[in-house]
Amino acid sequence: MEKPKFKTVQEVIASGEGLPERYLHTPTGDIESQPLDAPVPEMDIPAIDLILLLSPSDNGRQELSKLHSALSTWGVVQVMNHGMTEAFLEKIYELTKQFFALPTEEKQKYAREIGSIQGYGNDMILSDDQVLDWIDRLETLHEYTMKQQVVIKQFFKGMARSLELDENCFLDMYGENAMMDTRFNLYPPCPRPDKVIGVKPHADGSAFTLLLPDKDVEGLQFLKDGKWYKAPIVPDTILINVGDQIEIMSNGIYKSPVHRVVTNREKERISVATFCVPGADQEIHPVEALVTETRPRLYKTVKKYVELYFEYYQQGRRPIEAALI
Repeated sequence: MEKPKFKTVQEVIASGEGLPERYLHTPTGDIESQPLDAPVPEMDIPAIDLILLLSPSDNGRQELSKLHSALSTWGVVQVMNHGMTEAFLEKIYELTKQFFALPTEEKQKYAREIGSIQGYGNDMILSDDQVLDWIDRLETLHEYTMKQQVVIKQFFKGMARSLELDENCFLDMYGENAMMDTRFNLYPPCPRPDKVIGVKPHADGSAFTLLLPDKDVEGLQFLKDGKWYKAPIVPDTILINVGDQIEIMSNGIYKSPVHRVVTNREKERISVATFCVPGADQEIHPVEALVTETRPRLYKTVKKYVELYFEYYQQGRRPIEAALI
């Protein structure tokens, strides 16, 4: 059950009271032994042409091969030719900045209610000793979400084709009552980027997630083979990462990557994430064609997977562990 809400990060900064201890991150293992702001290498992921994914041409087959390689190793790709203009994406950046620049009393008109993820605020607080993330959020449906419908359908079909499946098999399991949650994120400058984290390490509970990252400020990092790598900033692309539910549908071929966001001492960072979540009544399971003698079924059938998600996230655990056979 959620505890009473804490001040937003912007309110903490405005109060001038210093950095509350609840934001200080304590390393828990070898992976986190380095300071959070330690330099990390850049990940090597391709930019995928979304239009080519559905093309029967040789170029289309090459693009499917690139997609398969990236999602089976990193679980992440950059997507270009997504149908949204540079001017429209710039509008999304500016609207996000304008909202977070409003006076506190204006933003509070859109405040998230306790127990809900919709609206303006920060972390759900589920325990008294929970370490807080250095982030304020606005979560809502928006024109941007609607423009992504085509991207989502094409990407689902492209993933299926890259695994030599019927192109609608993932879409059918995703369901007609699927949800799209769009979250507008602000990471204010942080006085202790070595000790305070923007978003805790986690994998997404979605089918997959579309991210419009900050155009100038790095921060998003992915974990691979026990090491952190920073996501590249590629203009006018959307970053898409696999979520747990595609990992289950693909019987573990496509990986749901653990990722985090680190903070910056001098610059604020914004991002816009859209989580594509199967309908609550949909049964999510490995596609039968991907279960073989050499690759037996790895996951149980799950429903309402996202309900597990927030509880596990704040505990630093992965809900997909509960789905393993």
